[in-house]
Amino acid sequence: MKLWRHYTVVGLFVFACAGLVARVVFLNVTQREFLQSQGDARSIRYETLPAYRGVVYDRFGEPLAVSTPVVAVWTDPSLTEFDEATIAKLAQLLGLDQQALEHRLKTNAGREFMYLKRRVAWEKAEQLRAVAIEGVFFQPEYRRYYPASETAAHVVGVTDVDDAGLEGIELSFDDVLKGQHGRKLVLKDRRGNTVKDLEYLSAPQFGIDLTLSLDLRLQFFAYRELKAAVASHKAVSASLVMLDVRTGEVLALVNLPSYNPNKLPDNHYEGMRNRAVTDTYEPGSTVKPFTILAALESGEYQRTTLIDTNPGYFRVGNKLIEDPINLGVISLNEVLRKSSQVGIAKLALQLEKRAVYDVLNRAGAGAYVGTGLPGESVGKLSDVGLEKPVVQATLAYGYGLAVSPLQLAQAYLSLATFGIRMPVSVLKQSAAPAGRRVFEADLVSQILNMMVGVTEDSGTAPKARVTGYRVAGKTGTSRKVGPSGYDDRRHVALFAGIIPASDPRIVMVVVVNEPAGKIFSGGTVAAPIFSRVAARTMRLLGVKPDAPVSLPRSV
Repeated sequence: MKLWRHYTVVGLFVFACAGLVARVVFLNVTQREFLQSQGDARSIRYETLPAYRGVVYDRFGEPLAVSTPVVAVWTDPSLTEFDEATIAKLAQLLGLDQQALEHRLKTNAGREFMYLKRRVAWEKAEQLRAVAIEGVFFQPEYRRYYPASETAAHVVGVTDVDDAGLEGIELSFDDVLKGQHGRKLVLKDRRGNTVKDLEYLSAPQFGIDLTLSLDLRLQFFAYRELKAAVASHKAVSASLVMLDVRTGEVLALVNLPSYNPNKLPDNHYEGMRNRAVTDTYEPGSTVKPFTILAALESGEYQRTTLIDTNPGYFRVGNKLIEDPINLGVISLNEVLRKSSQVGIAKLALQLEKRAVYDVLNRAGAGAYVGTGLPGESVGKLSDVGLEKPVVQATLAYGYGLAVSPLQLAQAYLSLATFGIRMPVSVLKQSAAPAGRRVFEADLVSQILNMMVGVTEDSGTAPKARVTGYRVAGKTGTSRKVGPSGYDDRRHVALFAGIIPASDPRIVMVVVVNEPAGKIFSGGTVAAPIFSRVAARTMRLLGVKPDAPVSLPRSV
């Protein structure tokens, strides 16, 4: 009896084993592909090999944007359930709020993938690896770092959490900088750890490096001076653009307020606006050199031609145009030096109706500059209404049109090059680009000499002078438009200058938006910024002085 039981048990066991073997053979023959695919689906994964984003340099090779290796920490909430102690540990190591993390895990419980935190520093990730929390995985990635921080933020821009360009050069040249990610096939265990690299499908193609035209030294000086001026005058904002006369390159482009691209605050959007490129202003009296140029082009006026501004005001239609004081009968040269509204308006009304508009149009006012920076404004310059005397008069002293600081700088570049309109570039140029002549050189030379008078003691911008150098420039103080028309309490202070006037090397435009208090003119607010930045620039660039320096007499 006992023997019978033994054989029965053995027989059943053998029968079960045979059944299992038969089932395995059957499945292996009939369901092989299905089972293989299911196994691969649970253990074989495609992984991305992140591409290194191209480095952005200044013109001398100083890095402005570099990529640093970081780690993305993730989990699979559908398979992993962390206890309270583990969540507390994760929150502590990752610098997260424990309750917020717990809420996210509960909300995403049905999902197969959830980032715990992106862009974790390598050292922090290694600390988390050492703890060896089951269900926590690591993925290499890159994070952008900006050594110049807010100093060059508006030009260089910033990337998002996925390393795609959001602003500035990072956005406009994103396709060049980003490269292409690679892929590989890996075998993973049930915990998600990589057991073996099975196959490299494609290697990452790194992004191309870019060299900008910016000089980081000049960028820093410009930023420092602009920041100090905004603080002292309690201005809403300010911009500065500096161009190299020989190449049309942007040597410095600064805006206030700015932002730190390494750590974006919640309310960073206002500071991210590249005002030198996107914002437009009525340029005011900075347009007057072009009105004078239009008069010289007519052949009917010379520097010494007299204009009667008596009694210091006159009416064009319903508009009263006036000077602060009655300047009497003054030469064309003095009209520019003293920035006479009456003189320049009377001059414009004696010219052909389109004369001033045509000169401004040739200089590039209201035209697309084409630097490639995002949000670049085309400004406003229209010939509509030129048959009306009031439009002719106001256009002559900078109202009725709108330009960005960058556009104004390009217009002044056509004066600094003695009549050649050149393209403006934010990338370093290997050679000077070809421009096209838009003004006669001898006429522009006369304008530059007249503009030097603006920075003399009797002009409107003596504070723009730079010791040892002749500065050709023009101030501008325009009123801003409010709900009820032009507001006498809100102004834009401007100064556009060329240095050295004898052999121009740089063009600089300074715009200070809504300085508070009683000091708000271009000659008192914007001109001193130009002077301080230009002085440092001349020394750094090694530009030879073109004006005699008066030494104090020994006692």
